[in-house]
Amino acid sequence: MSQPAPLTSIVIVGGGSAGWMTAAALSHAVGRSCAITLIESEAIGTVGVGEATIPPIRNFNQRLGIDEATFVRETQGSYKLGIEFVDWGRKGHSYFHPFGQHGAEFDNVPFYHHWMRESLEGRIDGPIDDFSMCWAMAKAGKFSHPSADRRLIQSTFDYAYHFDAGLYAAYLRRFAEARGVVRKEGKVVDVALRSHDGFVDSVLLDDGTRIAGEFFIDCSGFRGLLIEEALEAGYDNWQHWLPCDRAVAVPSEKGAFTPYTRSTAREAGWQWRIPLQHRTGNGYVHCSEFISEDEASATLLANLDGKALADPRPLRFVTGKRREFWKRNCVAIGLSAGFMEPLESTSLHLIQYGILRLIALLPDSAMSPLLAREYNAQTAREYELIRDFLILHYKATERDDSELWRYCAAMPIPDSLQYKIDHFRAHGMLVAEPQELFANPSWIAVYLGQGIVPNRAPALAAMREGVPVAERLAQIRAAMSEAVAAMPSHSDFVARHCAASPIPG
Repeated sequence: MSQPAPLTSIVIVGGGSAGWMTAAALSHAVGRSCAITLIESEAIGTVGVGEATIPPIRNFNQRLGIDEATFVRETQGSYKLGIEFVDWGRKGHSYFHPFGQHGAEFDNVPFYHHWMRESLEGRIDGPIDDFSMCWAMAKAGKFSHPSADRRLIQSTFDYAYHFDAGLYAAYLRRFAEARGVVRKEGKVVDVALRSHDGFVDSVLLDDGTRIAGEFFIDCSGFRGLLIEEALEAGYDNWQHWLPCDRAVAVPSEKGAFTPYTRSTAREAGWQWRIPLQHRTGNGYVHCSEFISEDEASATLLANLDGKALADPRPLRFVTGKRREFWKRNCVAIGLSAGFMEPLESTSLHLIQYGILRLIALLPDSAMSPLLAREYNAQTAREYELIRDFLILHYKATERDDSELWRYCAAMPIPDSLQYKIDHFRAHGMLVAEPQELFANPSWIAVYLGQGIVPNRAPALAAMREGVPVAERLAQIRAAMSEAVAAMPSHSDFVARHCAASPIPG
């Protein structure tokens, strides 16, 4: 029996991070066996504010063979050890969400079980942040790569990057074009569907050029030019759980070169601060029901730590996801697939995993609907798990000083999230699915950082006789202090390994 032929042509509609990440990964995966065309218009801007990432971005770059130092240099990048959350649980309080574990394992039960028991019984003072290698480095302004020696405390952390998303897209464009991807300049003005099955047949550009393909990838942004306007995939709106629907963004002069992102809760949302080599990225994500765009811009400009380099740029979005990410012969990647607000820096991650999932399930000319079904199921679950983690930040608050926070504290939440909260509050137990993006340390950080304290520690910790817990905790803190003292500053590390050239002008 003859086999269906492999794909011979793929068309990507849209550039930016989503389009060029897709083009780079696909061209690396299939080589020149399939013609890949990317259509973008210089007249259509990209959102381009996704400058903070999470550790899996390193796997994406490594998969493509991209050298880290070159990448950081080319994108005016810096290193990220986690996120400091300020004023979220209550005003005047902050905590750290680290990329790495808390403490170090020294017994047959997890470290946090012992820490929690000691804390609840009053034998230890201070937050669990005190046992985070990431936070110890971050607050000291230090950075170094993790140790490969698992016996050392320096092996207990991970890291990601901050970078200029526009420079990243440009870097990946050079990468993809060197591997045969063809870029077409133009604005898509029409999408032609095949009459017999409704598949996308071709797209028409504003100059009259028609580009046909076997398989299409929609990277057209919020508009969803193919997946929604042409194929009507539908959209699940989650704004009743994640009420922010606007943002204003502005770059400022370079300030403190911190190896972490900062998220500061404001009256009607939250403000991000992302340090790059050449500037600092800032934005105010907010709910339009509780604050005007002008007020949000004024609040943002009043809370910069350097001179603004432009006027605030407004963005509008609807948090949620497509009901079908893959429909017929089209897959949506990036903002066309859905939007999770940037609170935990998941935008580029969702692009990355959408691409890798597509490569794993790449169809042949038969275009089996089973592949689309599996892609949609996996992707939907990923969005839902991230959604619940984001909702936790809004729900777990003691703030009642503004309408937004009163709404969030009182709002009903998904049963899946309530179940997790109930387990942790009752007996300090973490409930997770194997495919969760955010692992136990992330949930612990937000639970405890925002005031969800267990009634008791997990039972097994009290049954471990003869374990010198206090001594081990003291040893961990001493080891962390010694390790951080020996590290270079974040500025010195970047200057030594991956300093970027100044941007002209």
